[in-house]
Amino acid sequence: MALTESMTEVVATKVPGTVTTNFSCLAVQNVLFATDFSPISQAALPYAAAICRHFGATLHLAHVLSDTGLLMMSGGIDYVSMGTIYEDSHTEAKERLERMALDLGEMPYRCYVRHGLIWKNLAEIVEESRIDLIVVGTHGRSGFGKLLLGSAAENILRHAPCPVLTVGPRVSGQAKLPTLESRHRDIAPVDLELREILFATNFSPNAARAAKAAVRLAEEFHARVTLLHVIENYANLGRRPGPMEDGLRQLQELVPQNAGLHYAPERALEFGSPSENILRIAAEREADMIVLGARPAVEVGSTHLPWSTAHHVLEGARCPVLTVRG
Repeated sequence: MALTESMTEVVATKVPGTVTTNFSCLAVQNVLFATDFSPISQAALPYAAAICRHFGATLHLAHVLSDTGLLMMSGGIDYVSMGTIYEDSHTEAKERLERMALDLGEMPYRCYVRHGLIWKNLAEIVEESRIDLIVVGTHGRSGFGKLLLGSAAENILRHAPCPVLTVGPRVSGQAKLPTLESRHRDIAPVDLELREILFATNFSPNAARAAKAAVRLAEEFHARVTLLHVIENYANLGRRPGPMEDGLRQLQELVPQNAGLHYAPERALEFGSPSENILRIAAEREADMIVLGARPAVEVGSTHLPWSTAHHVLEGARCPVLTVRG
């Protein structure tokens, strides 16, 4: 996992089937919250703030001014108008980010207003500030809102060297954090509570990295973790050892030998549509977070969960989704 890890001496409750030794705890230091100021994107702010509060991390707030938006505001290619609109938009965006940060209390923060391509600008911030986690709000059927529309969303999920936490429009129940109202200066601290984590995999070569992220989160928050594999191909169910036996074995092997889990991880096999089963199991178990592996852009033939599956999960999840690029 790209989240920074620090070695810590831990004594954990022994769980059958696991080894409780020294293990790496998460130490998130820098969180990037990207926003276009829409209500959908702002819904992710409480999660970014709660994560920073939990880990004592710095919150980096970013807004990217797009050429398309500025052209629409100027009514066409008028370089004088464009310059004025850009300056006004830049100032307004910076002020809005500053107000958002101040409303969060004493949390350390930095604000960025950039201009141009979304991922290109976010990538620079990720590298410059050593970002451990990106947090964004997702828009549902139309993609990821003005900030993350269409291919831009896939660019972030495929190219980000760190995990990406997405908060969709259907997040509800115990997984939904209260909205932060900017008009209130004294906002009560909101904590992130993870009790149930669902990790879904199709056993890509880099599945261990995403599994490690899920397990480390379960360790950090003393949560239960379910490892899920969905079998789409029914052709080989009759052979021995078959896909079911292989699947359960591979799920077990994904749990690090030095895991300090407080609860024995549960393994689950389902049949049919991956996205439908992931969403169903997450709803049945009232998952507080879903962890997925993202297909790297450089590996077109990767066997990570396909973009169509990931997109359906991000769209329909009732809890935040953490996507880890392999």
